[in-house]
Order: sequence, then structure tokens, then C-alpha cells
Amino acid sequence: MKLKAIFLILFLALGLNSFAQSLEEISLTDAITNKPLSIASLSDQKGLVLLFYDLKCPFAKMYEDRIKNLRSSYSNKGIRFVLVNPNATSADQASLKDYVDSSGINLSFLIDSEKVLSKKLEVSKIPEVFLLTKVEGEIQSVYHGAIDNNPQAEDAVSEKFLERAINQLLRGEMPSPSQVRATGCNVRAF
Repeated sequence: MKLKAIFLILFLALGLNSFAQSLEEISLTDAITNKPLSIASLSDQKGLVLLFYDLKCPFAKMYEDRIKNLRSSYSNKGIRFVLVNPNATSADQASLKDYVDSSGINLSFLIDSEKVLSKKLEVSKIPEVFLLTKVEGEIQSVYHGAIDNNPQAEDAVSEKFLERAINQLLRGEMPSPSQVRATGCNVRAF
């Protein structure tokens, strides 16, 4: 009887795992172009930084200039940056597009209204970042968490976690630490 129970548990675990969507298969609508973009198509460079961002979160707004500076410093080195809003719906598309146009942040802004990507990556805060790259042919997160150690005051930042992770990746190293707890607004779970 115990053996049957073990086999049943293994079968269910393997069966459920086979139905789970891989990162490569996830596709979200870009608020700027109104076209679907897949994580696979965005991962054509050395690294992909997914920045979970919501216009209603004051912590996200505090990071706006730092995000622009990171994009400016690393986009020509093979690192792509993309904003992802897990709290937006298609009704919010116009405001997201207006924000990108007026702020000069100049990034794709994906709408994750069904929270497919957010659940897959277990996003809990805004802003929270994920640095993705291909490891043995599969897209994987090699760093996730905080951008740096001071959301409120850029001048007081003493540790630039995302920047360090990107530099390590560009040197061919695995980022360490691979995770730093993010501080910010909670992602709505519904």
C-alpha cells in the first residue's frame, strides 16, 4: 500500500510539472506596441532584466532614474531591460504607454494581468528584479531581488545588487549573491 502511495505521489508530481509553463513559453502583451512578446524572444542577448514595476507604487517611482541609468550603461553590452506590471490590466495600457513616452524610460512594458510570469517567478514586491540568462540552453533566473540597498535615497546607496549581478554575468560568472530580499509595495495576489 505504501509503495502504491509513493508511485501515485511521484506520478502526480511529474504530471503537474509537465503541465507547468516554462519561462520560454510565457508571452505577455507589450503596452507600448500592443503586441505579444515572449520571454524567449526577449532573451536573445547575454541577459534579460525583468523589472516588476507599477505606476501606483511609490517605491517604483523612486527607482526611475536608476533604471534609466542601468539601461543606458548596459543595453549596449548585451543586457536587455523590460518593465513588467503584474497589477495592470488591458484597461491600463494607455496609461502605461503614456508613462513610457513621457518619462523617457524607453522600455517595453509588459502587462501580466493573469500573473502568469509573476507566479512563475514568485514575485512578491514592486520593484523586484530578475536577471535571466540561458544556462545550458534554458532560460533561468540567476539573480532576483532588490536593485540596491536604499530605495529612498540614491545618494545613500552602498550596495548595488543588480549592477553587481550584471557585471558578474558579463564576466562569465554566476551572480553572487543570487538573491537579495526586495523592499517595496506588495504584489496583489488576486
